[in-house]
Amino acid sequence: MRRSLVLVALAATSMVALAFLIPLAVVVKNTAYDRALGEAAKQASALVPALVISQKPADIRQAIRTTPYGTRQRLAVHIAVPSGTYGTSHITAVDLEDARRLAKASTVERPDGISYLQPLATSAGGVAIIEAFVPHEELTHGVLGTWWALAGVAVGLVAISVFVADRLGARAVKATRTLAEGARRMGAGDLSARVPVKGPPEIKEVGKAFNAMAERVRHLLAAEREVVADLSHRLRTPLTALLLDADTLGRGPGADRVREAVQGLEREVDEIIRTARSGLQPDNTGVDAASVVRERLVFWSALADDQERPWTVRGADKPAHVPLARTDLVAALDALLGNVFRYTPEGTRFAVTLVHQADLVALVVEDAGPGIADAGRALQRGASGGGSTGLGLDIARRAAESTGGSVHVDRGPLGGARVQLRLRRL
Repeated sequence: MRRSLVLVALAATSMVALAFLIPLAVVVKNTAYDRALGEAAKQASALVPALVISQKPADIRQAIRTTPYGTRQRLAVHIAVPSGTYGTSHITAVDLEDARRLAKASTVERPDGISYLQPLATSAGGVAIIEAFVPHEELTHGVLGTWWALAGVAVGLVAISVFVADRLGARAVKATRTLAEGARRMGAGDLSARVPVKGPPEIKEVGKAFNAMAERVRHLLAAEREVVADLSHRLRTPLTALLLDADTLGRGPGADRVREAVQGLEREVDEIIRTARSGLQPDNTGVDAASVVRERLVFWSALADDQERPWTVRGADKPAHVPLARTDLVAALDALLGNVFRYTPEGTRFAVTLVHQADLVALVVEDAGPGIADAGRALQRGASGGGSTGLGLDIARRAAESTGGSVHVDRGPLGGARVQLRLRRL
């Protein structure tokens, strides 16, 4: 924007300067020309009294020598009766005859200047022609210097206008950059970001609107977090009842598993409430993906044994640190494993693999089920072909993208769906 303002000012001022400079240059040249011819006419008129009084050759030569033009050999008198020329002439006989026939003041262009011819009727009955010669250098005397002065003034005006436009542009650009920085901070999650209201009036209006929007967003997100926390808290009552019912089951592997599941669900609800109340703060400490895989497979293996599902895990013996909160990675892996148990028949084989690469870790979950018919639609938030919420794969996708990775869905070697969660390493 700053450069555009400077270019506009440069173009506009240059056109205005040229619009005035060119006519002024022509006027200066014409003024110098007219001044030189006026001086020639003055010098010619100075001889008129002498010619009226006497037309003797000696008197005419003496009169010529007393004038500035005469001393510089630029003045001549052409007498018709008796015919003769006195002084220094720069015209031809044809030019002289044309001047006598014209019988009024005229000029004759010569290669080295202009001759001013003034006719005068004499007492002898003829027409005398007084010739005053003006060289080219006098016709343009002072013109070049004046042109340079005008050009300097024009350049100065253009420079001043460009400087003023640059200062105005810098002020506007500074305010715009401050506004952009505030928008970037807010986009990065800093809800306290505000911008100073300064700059041109339009930028001030934008700054006021941005601050009002930021304050409104902060209030809306705070209210939303409270609503989420309240809704999550309402789950405590049925969870408490479920936990009391689980205690009545007595002892045994099945009862212990139910109680453990209920307690795990209660911990997840508590985590949701804490997260909602504190806001979405990025966790930069990271987590070992291998430990999360081992931990969650201990949980899911009990259900897999009940449903007689063969399963394998590979690559979880080497650490794989990724820039992701532990709860987010657990949620993503549980979503993928939950889809296996939900959408494949009991007894269907599945496998979990950690593929270690230089800059990323691929968490692969595949099964021997029917697969996913439309992989692109399955990754869309809220899209589900099995009557669920359609959020499972979207949770995994957002977790991967938060690390700079991605999610790929295709058909794996087991014959069913294969979901690859590609996570960037720490």
